[in-house]
Amino acid sequence: MSEQPSAEYRIEDLAQHSGATVRTIRAYQDRGLLPKPERRGRANVYGDAHLARLRQISELLDRGYTLASIKELLEAWDAGRGLGGVLGLVAEVEGPWTDEEAARITRAELDARFGGKPDDAALAEAIELGVLERIPGRDDEFRVPSPQELTVAAELYAAGVPLLAISDHLRELRGQVEHIAARFLEFTTEHVFVRYLGHRPSDAEAAEAASLVRQLRPLAQRTVDAELARAMRQLATRHLRRHLGAPDAVTAAPAPEPGPQPVPLPADTVRAVRRLVGPEYAAAFITAATERELAARTMDTLAEGGPGPGPGPGTGTGRGTGTADRISS
Repeated sequence: MSEQPSAEYRIEDLAQHSGATVRTIRAYQDRGLLPKPERRGRANVYGDAHLARLRQISELLDRGYTLASIKELLEAWDAGRGLGGVLGLVAEVEGPWTDEEAARITRAELDARFGGKPDDAALAEAIELGVLERIPGRDDEFRVPSPQELTVAAELYAAGVPLLAISDHLRELRGQVEHIAARFLEFTTEHVFVRYLGHRPSDAEAAEAASLVRQLRPLAQRTVDAELARAMRQLATRHLRRHLGAPDAVTAAPAPEPGPQPVPLPADTVRAVRRLVGPEYAAAFITAATERELAARTMDTLAEGGPGPGPGPGTGTGRGTGTADRISS
């Protein structure tokens, strides 16, 4: 049985059969993704191999691979090695690192979640940050890569945080998280993946590396979740005590040495002061009352010819009143 001759295509025919544009085909050739055509006189002739390669590229693009990754995969193919293990490794690394699924939201729904008034500046900021993505041909609808992230922003806004502050916070947070991710990659590369570096991995090695990526993928998030919970519990408690002026706030952390040691006040005293002047002025009131008492004792001592205020309640002539009396006066 005779072999069927290979089909031949002009670039326009190849574009029609593959679904790619002529411009795209030429761009793939320039980037080394597509072999050069056969030159016959003034014409360039393409074959079935070119058509198959274009379909491979299209399929890999649909699966989310970048053109740079596709080039490496196709070079591996051309070198005579199968793509199974390599594709598996690339899929693990370039695939989603979360189970969260993207969603869509209309402009009307977006405005309703953020105060009910259109805010074009905030919208542009969200698109720049990647919180929202434009959908070609749909000016009134957006793709939401992380619905959780958008929900957090909406709840912060409802709690009173301005949109500009939310954007600035996200930028700062993203830089810190990217630093954590980079350190985790450096750490695992040094101790786990170093044996796969410096050479093109075989199918077996690539499959083994892909399995390790799959196992290690959730570890970074679990570690960050645990450490964030620990830090929030510790810092939020300290923060709350400091701002509420709780009587045991001074014991939340060791006092610096050397220096004066803080003296906790009785809870009943703190509550009485708060009722008298309000929580926001309690600390200032106690400070002023203490300074007033010290000044009075200094005056009493000087009147007696002494060098300064005495160390205890018995100092002075008895003309001054005690601290509790001065606070209540």
